[in-house]
Amino acid sequence: MIKNLLKTAIGRLRIIAFLEGCSFLLLGFTMILKYKYAMPQPNYIVGLAHGILFVIYVVLLLQVSFLHRWNLLKIVGAFVASLIPFGTFYADKALFRQIDI
Repeated sequence: MIKNLLKTAIGRLRIIAFLEGCSFLLLGFTMILKYKYAMPQPNYIVGLAHGILFVIYVVLLLQVSFLHRWNLLKIVGAFVASLIPFGTFYADKALFRQIDI
């Protein structure tokens, strides 16, 4: 299944959206480690990975939006989804999966 997703731009966006969503949730866990248990290193590593995944998500979102001629509302909705916990999982189900089928 992953091989099929890697072949298309929307498939790559779906993979990155999932990874970005997971890193967002993991970042919440590492914040607890950082502030409650004085362990900043996991937060630094996960935060760096999350930042890189977020930038890739935005670039792929722009690529897909141009390829599929999305309207501004759909683009903004997909972007806002990346700012909310569990948002990219919802965007995958509501926005990205419809195109990939």
